[in-house]
Amino acid sequence: MCQFVKREKEGYIIMQYDKALFETMPIHKAVAKNSLPAIASMLIVFIYNIADTFFIGQTGDELQVAAVTLSMPVFTLFIGSGVLLGIGGTSLISRSLGEGRTEYAKKVSAFVFYGAIVLGLLLMVLFWTFMPVVLNIIGASSDTIDFARSYLTYLVVGAPFIILSQSFSNILRSEGKSTLAMKGMMIGSIANIILDPLFILVFDMGVTGAAVATVIGNLFGASYFITYLVSGRSILSIRLKDFQITGGVMLGVLAIGIPASLNNLMLSVANIFLNNFLTGYGDVPLAAMGVAIRANMIMVFVQIGLGQGIQPLIGYSYGAKDFSRLKGIIKFSVATAVVFGSILTFIYWLSADMIVQSFIDSEAVITYGTQMLRALIVSGPVVGIMFVFINVLQGLGKAIPSLILSISRHGLVFIPLLYLLNATIGLDGIIYTQPVTDILTVIISVAIYLIVRRGLADYKVERSVMRQSAR
Repeated sequence: MCQFVKREKEGYIIMQYDKALFETMPIHKAVAKNSLPAIASMLIVFIYNIADTFFIGQTGDELQVAAVTLSMPVFTLFIGSGVLLGIGGTSLISRSLGEGRTEYAKKVSAFVFYGAIVLGLLLMVLFWTFMPVVLNIIGASSDTIDFARSYLTYLVVGAPFIILSQSFSNILRSEGKSTLAMKGMMIGSIANIILDPLFILVFDMGVTGAAVATVIGNLFGASYFITYLVSGRSILSIRLKDFQITGGVMLGVLAIGIPASLNNLMLSVANIFLNNFLTGYGDVPLAAMGVAIRANMIMVFVQIGLGQGIQPLIGYSYGAKDFSRLKGIIKFSVATAVVFGSILTFIYWLSADMIVQSFIDSEAVITYGTQMLRALIVSGPVVGIMFVFINVLQGLGKAIPSLILSISRHGLVFIPLLYLLNATIGLDGIIYTQPVTDILTVIISVAIYLIVRRGLADYKVERSVMRQSAR
């Protein structure tokens, strides 16, 4: 461990980050230690995300399920805001620690903390003010608009807590505290899962109860992270005196955070397009796609968790100029992503109907949902490669390549394909848009990484020449 000691009146408080994890631990163990808790965190997020749909589905009301599906882009936007600050901050902090700049890392974490609060409050006010416009944009019909309004009215109250929790579940991994990040996500998710059936079914609050449970769960998660950060056990800071936007802090966070968050923002946009296309085929396909997308989250979140777990390792190795370790982490992570993806695809294909049926007891929704889920997992064996390279680029601080890749999956590729396949194949075209997009984006991600890798190779040669000249 690398330790930093700060004297207090009561004695000594040890602040530390796991230096061995970043520098000397065998690569497979380092990836496992930082990625397994990250994967567990994402699976907890998966449970948290499907809890609303699952318990509302137990009411048997397809319109309420459809309303939550329509509201997903708004929730995704809040998550994306947390990703903006969290991933951007994690990349900058891990590179700073690799360079030995611990005081700078504190300034970054303080900026992320206060930025999350301000951004959350701003979004809350904006959504309340423009709620009618939002409901129209997300495609709420006359049958679902009241349910969607009820859900969103309460959900937006939790915007500051959602953003704060998402931000620091990433930030803690930058100092090797992936297990603590997992615990914070677990606290919020367990609270939400306990409260959902109570509010939705026992108190008969429906979608309103689901939103209230979500807000309370995120409040608990945010409180856990704040408690840890003020305990003195972290080298990071949320003290107001450490808050700074100059010196490259804000720009450094945004340079990587914006491309990372665009992935979530474009997901919101893509979902809006998808929902509007599906609405033309009726509320049942819309509800079924909502169930299929949520069920498929295990596949996606496992791969995202792997990527998020290795990002601090990538950033630290790059900051420390340990290119041999950097290359080994990338190779091992790509192989792991393919193995995980193949196993999950096999399991999903065999049990797709049972998975969908666990969400809602509606024959029509189950029939559509099973077909949709099997379509979504077609790209399962390879889609993880894309998430690995997204996080590699973010860890390296490569803003432009990261931006290109982030807007490809749900924007530059997905939306044009949605129009094309809907026009040529109809509903089946809509259903297969995402897996086709994923395969194309994997190809793009590999091409972008190979270009970036050539730049790293040139940099290594240049440094070697400079060292020899210095001798």
